[in-house]
Amino acid sequence: MSIAAHFDALAAYDAAAVRLVPDDGEPEDLLGQGGSLQESFDRIGQGPLLSVLRDPRISRVTLADGDLEVTAVRDGSSGRLRVLWGQQTVVDERVEIPPLLPEGSGPWFRPDPATETGPRALLDPALPVYVVSGVGGEQRYFTGGLHGPGVGQVRLLAAIPPIEPGQLGSAAFRERHGLRQAYVVGAMAGGIASLDVCRSAADSGLLGVFGAGGLPVEAVETALREAASTMRPGTYGFNLLHNPAEPGVEDRTVDLFLAHGVTVAEASAFMGLTPAVVRFRLKGAHLDHDGRPMVPNRLFAKVSRPEIAEKFLRPAPAEMLTAMVGKGLLTEAEAAAGLQVPVAEDVTAEADSGGHTDHRPFVVLLPAMLRLRDRICAEEGYAARGIRPRIGAAGGLGTPASIAAAFAMGADYVLTGSVNQATAEAGTSTAAKEMLTAAAWWEMASGPAPDMFEIGAKVQVLGRGSMYAQRAQRLYDLYKEHGSLEALPQAERDRLEKQIFRRPLDEVWRDTRAFWMERDPRQAEKADADPRHRMALTFRWYLGMTSRWARTGEDDRKRDYQIWCGPAMGAFNDWVKGSELEPLASRTIGAVAAALMRGAAATTRVTLARNLGVALPDGLDPQP
Repeated sequence: MSIAAHFDALAAYDAAAVRLVPDDGEPEDLLGQGGSLQESFDRIGQGPLLSVLRDPRISRVTLADGDLEVTAVRDGSSGRLRVLWGQQTVVDERVEIPPLLPEGSGPWFRPDPATETGPRALLDPALPVYVVSGVGGEQRYFTGGLHGPGVGQVRLLAAIPPIEPGQLGSAAFRERHGLRQAYVVGAMAGGIASLDVCRSAADSGLLGVFGAGGLPVEAVETALREAASTMRPGTYGFNLLHNPAEPGVEDRTVDLFLAHGVTVAEASAFMGLTPAVVRFRLKGAHLDHDGRPMVPNRLFAKVSRPEIAEKFLRPAPAEMLTAMVGKGLLTEAEAAAGLQVPVAEDVTAEADSGGHTDHRPFVVLLPAMLRLRDRICAEEGYAARGIRPRIGAAGGLGTPASIAAAFAMGADYVLTGSVNQATAEAGTSTAAKEMLTAAAWWEMASGPAPDMFEIGAKVQVLGRGSMYAQRAQRLYDLYKEHGSLEALPQAERDRLEKQIFRRPLDEVWRDTRAFWMERDPRQAEKADADPRHRMALTFRWYLGMTSRWARTGEDDRKRDYQIWCGPAMGAFNDWVKGSELEPLASRTIGAVAAALMRGAAATTRVTLARNLGVALPDGLDPQP
């Protein structure tokens, strides 16, 4: 190899003249445009220059540019570095010649010196980053250059492409729902996920789901009318919350969905399929001329148990469809299409989350759901019909790292909940939002669920500043221990009336009975005949009112607030501490989603670089 090959490495200094002096033979010179040797030497350092002396044929190398002259001379096993400015010697010192590293076979990259940057460039999802091994073996970062050998070639360690937030997750998911990002703002019951939340999500290219669960049917209808008059169909969804105590509520809710043109629904807290959820999914379904199923309504199912997920991932049972046709709930054409499609085309694996939760571990649940989906697709032959249900991730998603992890494990989309409660658009009180923004991730608790009190179901709530979990659990314990209100020990009854209800239990029951006589008289009639049921409904008055007090901001009931919340809220608070998103006033649906998704894209790039063997500095984390 000619000694002139070293000019390729020395070209990075952009000197006006480069001279290589061999031990034997004539010097060889390279002339260039020059003008930036000083700047280049300050930036690149002496490593590439001294590395030329590793070639035993070369005794001296000189870089010259105007008044500046830099010379490296072999001096035994080491060398000397001399820097002249005009006639003045600025540096004259002994230096070590870098050891010879195995050259290998590349791959080679010729970086553009003007694009040199640092490892923090990985945090900008829009920038390509090329990590190279410099002539002296040091890692250097560039955003531009050419691949392949040539002048200025160095070994390429990693090429990190731009990864925009809109590239994360499933392209099929984004296309099906008309979204810019695979991100769903999940339903938060009681209208906390308000229409303002849905509108802001749609404006940001996301999908928002109105929190219809727990609202009176009349309030749901009012929201449906407003949504239909102010938003495009399909750009928002409505929540269908399972209600085992009042199955008629599910049926009436679906009637309203269909009457007001809702085409996206999120089914949550279901323990199995019900005619209501199947009817929503299949209304208007049919087979086209080629026998392919065409289903206009899109159903999300939020589940945390594989046996429930399987029911939604498979077609509805034939016997159920036949019975529904017999009752006039479906047409023959709708039932025929229903035999070929999954009940839900999007199934969200819900890990440890706010509200109803089974506290499932995220890193176990999501892979299990993905494997289940793949097995069912093979068994049902979905691929032949162009069908592939998508699996999303929810629960614990409050930082870029957790969202990046969900996508890395194969999630088609992510769904957030807790973090959206502390936003300007959320339909809850400022007092509740302020409590949420102050929470740490470990300040959560579990208490009895108001809608499934009798069966002992739990909801995860904010523990910081509230006694709801402890007080509701005390009511459940008393319900299990005693058969009626009259059987309660007098001391216990006095304590309940003073500390929890703040009024006589008989008075609470009168108001509760009046409520049920209007909503569902059968519940009141059952309570009249069953003292235990009367006790359950009376205790549920407190459980129901606590979430209302939180939403309306009843100041004297702050210690009773039932605020559905998971650890993601505290994790988000910790991540945004000290940033523009720390104050409640600056948190909007769009800003929270943008920060999380951009951070997830940056985290994905950092992880890719690390997995390719790039040694990264500590603290290389995306900031809001």
